[in-house]
Parts: sequence; C-alpha cells; structure tokens
Amino acid sequence: MTDYFVSHPALLISSAFVFGLLVGSFLNVVIHRLPIMMEREYQQDFYAYFEEIPTAEDKVLLDQPYNLILPHSHCPGCKQEIKPWQNIPIISYLLLRGKCSNCGVGISKRYPLVELATGILTAVVVWQLGFTWQALAGVFFTWALVALTGIDFDKQLLPDSITLPLLWAGLLINLWDVFAPLQDAVIGAIAGYLALWSVFQAFKLVTGKEGMGAGDFKILAAIGAWFGWQVLPLVILLSAAVGALAGIIWTLVSGRDKNLPIAFGPYLAGAAWIAMLWGEQIMGWYFRVSGLSA
Repeated sequence: MTDYFVSHPALLISSAFVFGLLVGSFLNVVIHRLPIMMEREYQQDFYAYFEEIPTAEDKVLLDQPYNLILPHSHCPGCKQEIKPWQNIPIISYLLLRGKCSNCGVGISKRYPLVELATGILTAVVVWQLGFTWQALAGVFFTWALVALTGIDFDKQLLPDSITLPLLWAGLLINLWDVFAPLQDAVIGAIAGYLALWSVFQAFKLVTGKEGMGAGDFKILAAIGAWFGWQVLPLVILLSAAVGALAGIIWTLVSGRDKNLPIAFGPYLAGAAWIAMLWGEQIMGWYFRVSGLSA
C-alpha cells in the first residue's frame, strides 16, 4: 500500500483531502464545545471550592453530560438530532441548502468553511511533504492549529488542553529529529515562551495593561518545540505583520473600537503553518535578497 500511494500521488493527495473534510467536521465540534466544557468545569470547581449549592439552572446544566461526544449533534433551533446522512462534510450543507431539514433554521456557513479549510490544508501538507512521517506529524499539527484558530476567533482563548499537549508532542516527535534536532526543539520551546512573555511583561510595565494572553506564549512555545528555535523569528515577524494589517483593515471596515482586543493566536497559527512548509525557502530567499549568508 505504501508503494502504491507513493507511485500515485494524486490518489494520496485526494485521499488526504477527503480525510481532512471528515476531521474538519469533528473540529467544528471541538471549536464549539471545548469552551463550553471549560466553562462548566470552572463552574463545578467554583461551587466545590466555595462549598456552595449550585443554582437550580446551573444544577440542571452541570448534571447533564456534555463532552465532545454527548449530547449528539442537534439543531440549535428545534433540537432535532442530526442524522448521519445530514452530517456529511460540505455535501449535506449543500443538499440542505444551509438550513435545518426540520425547522428551516439557518446553519452557520462556518461549518462547511472549517471542513473545507481542513481538507485543503491537509491535502497541501501531504502534497508538500509526501508520504512521510513528517507529513503525518504535520497533518496532526495542522488540525490542532485549525481548532485553536476557531476557538481563539470565537472566545479569544487558546485552551491548555490543546496547546500543552501540542508542545509535548513537538518535543516527542523530535526525539527522532522529525522536524528539528531535539536540542533545537527544547531551546525553541523555551525561547518561544519567553519571547512573548517578555513582550507581555514589558507592555504591562509601560502601559499597566495586559497586551496578550498566556495562551499566545504557549502556542509559540509549541511552535518552537515542533520546528526549533531557528523558525521563531520568521513566525513572529509573519504573524505580527499580518496581524497588524488585519487589525487595521478590520478597524477601518467595521468601525471596530481599536482598543478592543484582537485574537493573535490565528496569526501565530498561520505563520507556523507557512513556516512548516516553506520556512526554509522563505529564509533562503531573504538571505539572497539581503546579501547575507545563512
């Protein structure tokens, strides 16, 4: 089978795309439910710590199972459970014309967009890295970035339950030098965390405000653990440039208050994904243009 996929790259890439669509459907669940699961966990810890009795409303919610599997996916309007044929990535959305088959409530366009984006990103990783251990690891890294991006856009939150396992996974795979030597990965994890932590502390000292969340430190530490310390300057520069440009455009177009916080995690994620696939080429181009030697 390995030889067959290697000799038929089109089949490999198309299979990766289809599998990515399926994973994207699950990532929609993660993006929506994980923050709610965290909120419920905080509520349970609050009542337990202060030894208080939950309100009747909170007790009903906390007693109900709520995780990535239960309750089963259902329409937010009529609560009808979604049947398997209604949950086929992209296709079901098109057949249902973006509406619940029972009550006609509109289905958010984000669901098929996340599925499509995950499928495309997965296929691109396999296309660029081939049928290799790097590609397998890169696909999982990509899926984690998609989940973090969606959650950060929605809640301005980068959950430890994703960022910390991602960091340890980077160190683990680099025991075998999958993307970087282990020494570079360890230094990258430390440097990635300290880089944004230092910016955070300096900004807080000067302005008295918190300029970013601790989740940003952890995702950059994870990026350093995956690809080594050498990639961090490129990731920081790309994410800062794109984030600043996007923030300016968003403020001008929507009239958004410039003092409102902007999620920075998605820009770090996007820069890391680009660096994973084309970081060496970008750095090589930069050194050639600048006349420096790598």
